[in-house]
Amino acid sequence: MAQRPSLRLIGGAWVALAFVAGVTAAGLWLGSSRAWDQHLSRAYAAGFTVYETLRLGVHPDDQISINQLSIDNAALAEAGDFDRLPDVPRPAYVTNVSILINTTSPTDRAVLTLGIVSDQLVYPVSDIVSTNDLIPAEKLGKVTRLLATYCSEPILFARYAGKPWQRVDGTNIWGCDQAPSDMRVPVAIVAMIALAALLTHVGNTAASFETFALALRSRRRFGGPESYDTEGPTELRNIVAAVNSYLEAERDQLAQRAMVLSGVSHDLGTPATRLRLRAALIEDEKLRGKLEADIDQMTGMIESVLTYTQSEINAEEPKQLSLTSLIDALVADYQDTGSPVSVREHEPVIVESAGSVFMSRKGYSTLPDERRVLVTARPISLQRAITNLIDNALKYGRRAMVDLETDANTATIIVEDEGSDYSVADVERMMAPFERGENTMNTSGFGLGLTIVSTVANQHGGSLRFEAGAKGLRARLTIQRN
Repeated sequence: MAQRPSLRLIGGAWVALAFVAGVTAAGLWLGSSRAWDQHLSRAYAAGFTVYETLRLGVHPDDQISINQLSIDNAALAEAGDFDRLPDVPRPAYVTNVSILINTTSPTDRAVLTLGIVSDQLVYPVSDIVSTNDLIPAEKLGKVTRLLATYCSEPILFARYAGKPWQRVDGTNIWGCDQAPSDMRVPVAIVAMIALAALLTHVGNTAASFETFALALRSRRRFGGPESYDTEGPTELRNIVAAVNSYLEAERDQLAQRAMVLSGVSHDLGTPATRLRLRAALIEDEKLRGKLEADIDQMTGMIESVLTYTQSEINAEEPKQLSLTSLIDALVADYQDTGSPVSVREHEPVIVESAGSVFMSRKGYSTLPDERRVLVTARPISLQRAITNLIDNALKYGRRAMVDLETDANTATIIVEDEGSDYSVADVERMMAPFERGENTMNTSGFGLGLTIVSTVANQHGGSLRFEAGAKGLRARLTIQRN
């Protein structure tokens, strides 16, 4: 079998991969952000250059082309028909901008008029031109910076304070082709994919541990294989190997215990038979009865211990059964022998029905009382546990009342006696092996009945507990349904 990598090695590799991915993503993100800041800064500075060129008439930067419009084209620009000018993008979306140049004189306010023609959109420039704390060159710089923010090829038509109209082409600075590649979205996607892969691997590793824990936890309820095998890191496989070794040792120990007890029971059979035959020759009837009682008690004790050991081995295969039918059959067997055992009757559920078009008065109906409670359990073990509870109720009380409560996950068998003098603490003490009540002289048994019931409850994922009832003690045997 190929050697699996250890969890330490896998974790270190994923941490290193996550570190490299994080550093790479951060570097690409910062580089892309820096490139965009530089691109927008060049466009902002170009706005200052255009402003000074329009104001002073100096030669612009080599990357910016500024040409005066012809008379006809100037007339169209003056009328605001920028979309009718030649060599403009199609379709033409026009953004009109007016920037006050002289804001100190209330009567003489020169205006820088711009017409921006784009093939993509109308630019949101209202917040820029309405700001009063910026000089005109800064406003124009923010406009050209806004042009560089979007992927478009805009053309500017500008007129500075009554001067001729100029055509400004700065696509070499704020055009779409000059924009740097924005790696931030791909980097974010790659980072999310890497994080998803890391979380998936962590989840799969945790799931392998949880799956094995669930299989081991349900072993007492449903049995299990002789040994377990699982996929996962080396640490998990080492744990599985250790559990397999423990289960093998425990299985051998229980089997050896059962074999020893079975051998003792078999070996005692011959001497017990001889003792019975010899006791039959005793003429004293009282002495003969005592000897036979001692022999029965000795053989019964061995058989009881053997039964308890076999219940620990979990040799019985679980199957689906009707718990309601099992309880009814057990109670019927006791009733056939004249024992005061009964099943608690439940009040029928009455449902109010709505009135119809033929009858205004509402009717009432009763739901059927048939309840079929299905559970997955070991039939013989569960039958032995219920029988032990009923026997205890008859032994320490006058009668036994059996009831059944269920929900979506559990089923609880309730056995209540009548007239018992024991408290809850006394009965819980008797759940320990070979613990019996105070009236041991008047009752039979060996102190393993409740111990077997508790073991069966644990094997079915449940528990055994006692509580005070209306007339005696109430035993509650809870098991998992599925």
